[in-house]
Amino acid sequence: MNLNIYNTLTRKKETFQSIEPGKVMMYVCGPTVYASCHIGHARAFVVFDVVVRYFQAKGMTVTYVRNFTDVDDKIINRANELDMSSVELADLYIKEFQADMKALHVASPTFEPRVTEHMPEIIVFVENLIQKGAAYTKDGDVYFSVDAFEAYGKLSGRRLDDMEAGARVDIDPRKKNPFDFALWKSAKPGEPYWESPWGQGRPGWHIECSAMSSKYLGRTFDIHGGGKDLIFPHHENEIAQSECATGKALANYWMHNGFVNINQEKMSKSLGNFLMVKDVLQHFHPEAVRLFLLSKQYRKPIDFSDSALLESTTALDRIYALLQRVENRIGPSEEGVENADDISEPYWQRFCEGMNDDFNTARALALVFDAVRQANRLMDEKKDAADATVAASLRRLRCAILRMGNVLGVMNQSAESYFVEKLSTQASKQEIDPEEVEALLNARAAARKDKDWQKADEIRDRLANMDVVIEDRPDGTVWRIEK
Repeated sequence: MNLNIYNTLTRKKETFQSIEPGKVMMYVCGPTVYASCHIGHARAFVVFDVVVRYFQAKGMTVTYVRNFTDVDDKIINRANELDMSSVELADLYIKEFQADMKALHVASPTFEPRVTEHMPEIIVFVENLIQKGAAYTKDGDVYFSVDAFEAYGKLSGRRLDDMEAGARVDIDPRKKNPFDFALWKSAKPGEPYWESPWGQGRPGWHIECSAMSSKYLGRTFDIHGGGKDLIFPHHENEIAQSECATGKALANYWMHNGFVNINQEKMSKSLGNFLMVKDVLQHFHPEAVRLFLLSKQYRKPIDFSDSALLESTTALDRIYALLQRVENRIGPSEEGVENADDISEPYWQRFCEGMNDDFNTARALALVFDAVRQANRLMDEKKDAADATVAASLRRLRCAILRMGNVLGVMNQSAESYFVEKLSTQASKQEIDPEEVEALLNARAAARKDKDWQKADEIRDRLANMDVVIEDRPDGTVWRIEK
């Protein structure tokens, strides 16, 4: 079963073949750490986290590099505004970013290099481009000459002749071509700097990724990823400088995720609708956020709204409620996701079909919920708890759900801990004492056992007045808070 990836470079789906069998080398552009991570960043890093998880689930070894841009005009300007050093600012937001990723269950990459720790590699890379005639110096700055790379524009589909100077770049009379871009910038007074053959300065934005990817992954690697906003100029410029330097392709497959819109509007600073991950997580469970971000195929845009996140929360509740119900019926899982190959094969095969179609997580998620529905239907129809055939089927379904969830990065806790945490959070917000609710439920259960239906109904009404909704099931009574 082949894995097909849409390659931005060729504008078509291609069968994935790694350079080295059984191994995948992937580079994804990380954040520029001058502000908090927003939900658009989260989509990119959740998407590529799932890509890594899927390769690993298929038995492949993944070397995953995701960088930090920790020196940049934006960082310097923001640090000056806050009266702190750029190092302090970068460290602050790197820690915050890592906390956000941990909360979202995004696994750490194999390497997480910082620009400031790779100046020797960057300087050598620039020197190489100068020696090859693809770059030139001017007053302590170094520029890449776009005319040195005949294929410039092959990723974005843009032609230099068709682009208007000044539309996307500052016009600088020192440049040979208005679209030439900085590889090295001479330091201005008060800015951080490093010594170089061209004087004190710091790297331009694009060169960092070329230098760091080649260090950790080699001249050519399998997959380069990032958001669609990086196609031009960042990734276009990476290709130009890397391929001029090495004479080889930078990456064989280019993947770009779609944008996150906010209430059907593009997320932008001018509209003031940037949603920070840390703020979203104050209102929604991290796994509900992941479900939302994976609910569309990664190349498509996705619209963030409270109603969409509430739908994902309800969907997550449904998964955990099923897992809790299965555990109440047949006991806790013993086999573990890692041993699920044989007993979950039918669902796993269909799940892989979806993922093999350019990592179509929307299609893959549908399989999870199909398995949830089948398990619930089975327990509704077969109420004999001692039925061995039913128990075996439930074990197969649970294993399939957990295995698929492991790739998607959800179901990271037990159903019991999920609901305890959820109820505790809800109760805290609405000043409801979970112990009081449990005491009332026990009293209601005793009344029902004694066939005192009036008292049982009175307790239900009392709970309803507390915004507590109860649901009687064959395997027990569950409750939730609704307001």
